[in-house]
Amino acid sequence: RRWTHSRLIRFTMSPSKDFETVTIGDARALILQGGPRAVVVLQEWWGVNDVVKAHAVRLHELGYTVCIPDLYKGKLGVDVEEAHHLMSNLDWPAATIEITDCVSYLKISLEATSVGVIGFCMGGALALVAAQKAGVEACVSFYGVPGADACDLSAIKIPVQAHFGDKDNLAGFSDPEAAKKLSEALGGENQNVLTYEGVGHAFMNTTPDPYPDFEAREKTQGFPVLDEKAVALAWDRVKTFFDSTLT
Repeated sequence: RRWTHSRLIRFTMSPSKDFETVTIGDARALILQGGPRAVVVLQEWWGVNDVVKAHAVRLHELGYTVCIPDLYKGKLGVDVEEAHHLMSNLDWPAATIEITDCVSYLKISLEATSVGVIGFCMGGALALVAAQKAGVEACVSFYGVPGADACDLSAIKIPVQAHFGDKDNLAGFSDPEAAKKLSEALGGENQNVLTYEGVGHAFMNTTPDPYPDFEAREKTQGFPVLDEKAVALAWDRVKTFFDSTLT
């Protein structure tokens, strides 16, 4: 596949970072080069917005090279209806190929010694798909479980760390019952499903985008407001997990 480099994009959240845009096969990805270990960061159903970029910046500051595949090709969901439309129309097999191409690019072109994947919401489900199919060494999934047509969860053999809130209201996708089923399907060595009390879906988002505030988000989607202690605990767990599984 042909890999081409493009211009730098200035990301204005503090601290600012320059994301390099790279075309990898059919994928358009944002790259921040760091250390020899790399992590592919997968978007929520909103698209590649400032929230997912902030997650990537956090991992970059821990020393990782990060790559964000833009699975919507620049489109963003500005409300629930549009985000649902974009996710519903996503070609998951094609997205899986794009994620796999990004993993190959990191390993071949950037000479990454190992590559992990982390995803949130829709990206959390795709991260589990990638754990089975994309050639990554470790997977972190936040509040998202793919359907059986996209992934055989029992076939995942790499380390997995999955995170869910016990107040998650997305039935069948990331609610406590979905988390329980994921735990039952995995159960291998270094495969763990973690639950956080008092938080719901999207609990890692420290800004309410695209809503004006967390109260508006809760009113529209029923997600509890920000719990900074849960966010800090989850990031500590992610750091420990990737530090031990990516070499």
